[in-house]
Amino acid sequence: MIFAIRYLGNMYNPLELSKKTEDIVINGNRKKYYRFRPTRFYGGIATADTVGCNLRCKFCWSGNSVWNAKNAGKIYSPQQVADKLHELARIKGYNQVRVSGGEPTIGRKHLIELLENIGEDLLFILETNGVLLGTDKTYVKELSKFQNLHLRVCLKGCNQEEFSWLTGADEGFEYQLKSLEYLRDENLRFNVALVSISKDKQELFNRLTEMDLGRIMIEDEEIKLYPLVRKRLEKEGILHYFEVCSAYLVLDSLDTTGKTNYIF
Repeated sequence: MIFAIRYLGNMYNPLELSKKTEDIVINGNRKKYYRFRPTRFYGGIATADTVGCNLRCKFCWSGNSVWNAKNAGKIYSPQQVADKLHELARIKGYNQVRVSGGEPTIGRKHLIELLENIGEDLLFILETNGVLLGTDKTYVKELSKFQNLHLRVCLKGCNQEEFSWLTGADEGFEYQLKSLEYLRDENLRFNVALVSISKDKQELFNRLTEMDLGRIMIEDEEIKLYPLVRKRLEKEGILHYFEVCSAYLVLDSLDTTGKTNYIF
């Protein structure tokens, strides 16, 4: 079976890792970030790259800021992060901002205060794996008060087996799906990005349809094979699957963004 889990003894729990990571990257209402930059994604967006994550995806491009969070980045208050994002957006003429890099939902107080300091004239795109949101509906409810918020939830695989194969985590996929339910119930704007090497995604589509989520937009997440990513995948012995998947995405793309979109 392609998704047979390797190194079972080294699997981790993403909720336990969330707590450990929070101890490293959070100090009161402040959080660690390692970079602030303008990027071309979404047509141009001011980006704050945060430190730390509760998953260890084998294809992750963030590298040091995830695996070595203790020695990465500097600590910033919510106001300082907001000021930097506002300044970048003003200089570049952007009307949207985001937090990327690590997992932005680690450090709830920091994220809520950051959102409170972002001008309502700016769209805030929250890129998340949804694991923490799927464990606590009150977190999603608190986010629902922000009218300028859009969430992009990245699913890691089409089922728990592929999720574990991609991330090394012993659980988490069901939390990801539950986060989508909560977002829908609280009338938040969101879409799904999907990382999967499986060409047959019908199992996931069927699950979403059963959950009454059959009309959400899903985009295939393009995995960029940066040198460090390629080296990690090669070490795991799974580089071939991602090379094939990348070629498939390029050939099957339905738009100029390099992503395949599904509405089923």
